[in-house]
Formats: sequence, structure tokens, C-alpha cells
Amino acid sequence: MDPERLIYPLMKHVVMGPAMRLAFLPSVSGLRHVPRIGPVILAANHLAFLDSFVLPLMVPRRVHFLGKHEYFTGAGMRGRVTATFFRSVGAIAVDRSGGRAAFDALDTSAAVLEDGGVFAIHPEGTRSPDGRLYRGRTGVARLAMRTGAPVVPVAIAGTDKVQPRGQAVPRPGRIGLRIGAPMDFRDRDKGVPRGRAARQVTDEIMEAIQELSGQEYVDDYAPMPAGPR
Repeated sequence: MDPERLIYPLMKHVVMGPAMRLAFLPSVSGLRHVPRIGPVILAANHLAFLDSFVLPLMVPRRVHFLGKHEYFTGAGMRGRVTATFFRSVGAIAVDRSGGRAAFDALDTSAAVLEDGGVFAIHPEGTRSPDGRLYRGRTGVARLAMRTGAPVVPVAIAGTDKVQPRGQAVPRPGRIGLRIGAPMDFRDRDKGVPRGRAARQVTDEIMEAIQELSGQEYVDDYAPMPAGPR
């Protein structure tokens, strides 16, 4: 058996999942909105590095998400262990240098959905620097229109309190997850310039996330930090 496929349920149900529930006492609502089968995009706000692990551990299905390319290219035994861990919990390597790399990430994400999987994305592109919700980048819309997968908006709360910016190890505290109804964007780019359609769809997704989270909305992109997203 592929060891990475074995590690995912082990981490979710035996190691990280129970530990996170004990440490963070998560409140989760709306799980019924996540389809039991078939492709789905989970579009969530982004408050802390911990967010990328909250979704895979709290959603019943296996969840894939993008991870920094550097997590997969470390040298030596430590690098191999780190790469295996991130692949095992559903991470997909993404090169943030832009250009062709961005299209490759979109292709890889689309492949997950075309195979009937679940893909999680933070449309803001990086963590919020101040707890507000920032303008979404259009990758989520392009992915939805390309694959026809429904988008399920998700609001994460409290992770910025248990893991403030610059703090590597989270501290105990309460976190929450609110999941909204699926949004269908099939054919939204028919007869409309794709760029305009992508912007409109992204704004609708961010509005749904804002309604769930109650965050103040900033109609500007969040600044990209030098550290991990």
C-alpha cells in the first residue's frame, strides 16, 4: 500500500485529529453542505497557518490543498520526512514564482476535482494581517468554471487567536468552522469575457464567506508576507 495513503487516515483519526479536538474544542456547523461524493471546492478565509490543517481534519472527506514548493524540496532525511508528511495530509506543491507555475498549480488542482476529489483553497492568497477579510484572487473562480465543481464557502474563526502571526506552535483555545451552502458557477463565463466572469464569481464567493464569518471586508488584496502562508 502507498504509505502516504495510509498516513492520511492515521493523522486524521488517530494522531492530529483527536489532539486538535482536545486542544481547540472546535465548533463545526454546516457539514451537511459538503457533498458526500463528487468534486467540491472548499473556499475559506485565512487567518493562520493552522487553517490548512483545520479543514482536512474537520471535514469527513479527504481534502487536498496547496502547499509551498519549499515544503517538498528540503534536503536530507528531514526534507524527505517533511515532504512525505505534507503529501500525506493532502498538500499539493505550488511554486509561487508566478507565470507558468501558477498555471501548473491550477492544472494540478483541477485534476483533483476532475477525479471527484475535494480541494480547499484560501481565495485571499495569504493570511489576513489584521483579522479582516481581503479581496479574493480569481484562481478559485477559474477553477470552478473550468471543472464545474460546486464551491462551498467556509468561515474559520479563532485560529488567529490560538496561533498569532509569528507563533509556530498553536496554543490551546477555541476555534470554529461555519460551512455554507454550495454555489454553482457552471457556464458563468459563457458569453462573458473570462476575466470579468472570474472577477464577478470571486466577489460572490468572498461575499458568501463574509456573511458566514462576519469579518470586516477590505476591497484590496492582502499584503504577501515573507514567511509561510
